[in-house]
Amino acid sequence: MTNATTGQPEERALLQAAFRSFDEAAQTLQQSYHALTARVEQMDVELAHSNEALRRQLCENEAMRVHLNGILESLSTGVLVVDERGGIARSNHAAEAILGATDATLRDRVASEVLTALGLSVCDRPQRFGQAVVSISQVPMRDASGGRSSHLILIQDVTRLYQLEEQLQRKDRLAAMGELIGRIAHEIRNPLGSVELFSSMLQRDLPKDSPAKRYAEQISQAVQSMDRLLANLLVYTRPARMARGWFLAEHVIGDSMKLAAHAITKVPVEVRVDLDQDIPLLWCHEGQLKQVIVNLVVNAVQAMPNGGLLTIRLHKEPSQTLGAAAVRLAVSDTGLGIDPEYRSRMFDPFFTMKDEGTGLGLAIVHSIVEAHHGRIDVESTIKQGSTFAIILPHPSTASASSECQALGGTESEFSEDEHVDRELALTEDWVHE
Repeated sequence: MTNATTGQPEERALLQAAFRSFDEAAQTLQQSYHALTARVEQMDVELAHSNEALRRQLCENEAMRVHLNGILESLSTGVLVVDERGGIARSNHAAEAILGATDATLRDRVASEVLTALGLSVCDRPQRFGQAVVSISQVPMRDASGGRSSHLILIQDVTRLYQLEEQLQRKDRLAAMGELIGRIAHEIRNPLGSVELFSSMLQRDLPKDSPAKRYAEQISQAVQSMDRLLANLLVYTRPARMARGWFLAEHVIGDSMKLAAHAITKVPVEVRVDLDQDIPLLWCHEGQLKQVIVNLVVNAVQAMPNGGLLTIRLHKEPSQTLGAAAVRLAVSDTGLGIDPEYRSRMFDPFFTMKDEGTGLGLAIVHSIVEAHHGRIDVESTIKQGSTFAIILPHPSTASASSECQALGGTESEFSEDEHVDRELALTEDWVHE
């Protein structure tokens, strides 16, 4: 009895100690659970912040990617992204337009082979590519560590810059030639007047059936032919002093076609005239512009010895071309085309590739267009044809007197002698360029 009684308190004490240990462990576990719960909640907050930061970073990266992609696609310079193996990884719209291919057809092809197939290469000098002139360069791309991972091939269309440089050189050259030609023409014209006078006197005094009278007539004809040539030279050297007015576009072009009819009827040429109805009037010197159109039409017909299509178009031109409102008058043919070797010289006086002609036609065209504060653009492909586009200022408003000139013509500032010069130039036989 005594042993059983004494054993119960000990067991109770052990049990109580076990319960206390269990309670302490439970409290410790509960504290750990609360700490873990707080930590999880903190981690949830931190994770949410991290996710939000990552989301913002992804949005910023996507916005930057879209922005950079927009910049790349907006560039007028063609860009080819080339990987370390030389393959094209990416191209922009400008490169596709210049090369005449899509990104899908260019991707993964060797860049050097693509350029070689098109007759191009990476070099410092400009290269002619069809109707365009391009400059191709290569720049390295560096990674974050500064090492070279790939490179870019930049293709820039420098056609307009090339044309401007060519026009500036031509303008300086023609100005010097014009000054010299003008002086020579005046010096020759003075003695020609004396020759014509004495020839007329001989024709008057010699008997009608005299052989000498026929010689005098031939001398007079030769002098008149020379005088027409000199008149053209003077038109070339003195076109800047002209009074312009508003003239009906349809009448100007129609009269020009009548003047050029003798050339058009010689070959089977189909003529098409496309006039923008929103451009009823042209701001020009009527006689001078007719001479320009006639020269260009005759040139176009002569470029199609076996016949073809002659097209005359009049349309609006973007204002940035001349820096103001402008119109484009284009004369196109489907003829032989112009050799690129001669394009820089085709507006030079006395330069011609024809058996007949003086080589003054295009020189006069260029001079008259310059005097109108316009410009002339030429596009030509061998055996496909040429287009000569005259771009002329087209003021949006006109004074009442100018509107009257559209109906009755314009009052010229020229002297009587200058009128005669221009009439001779307009009515001569149009056999020159």
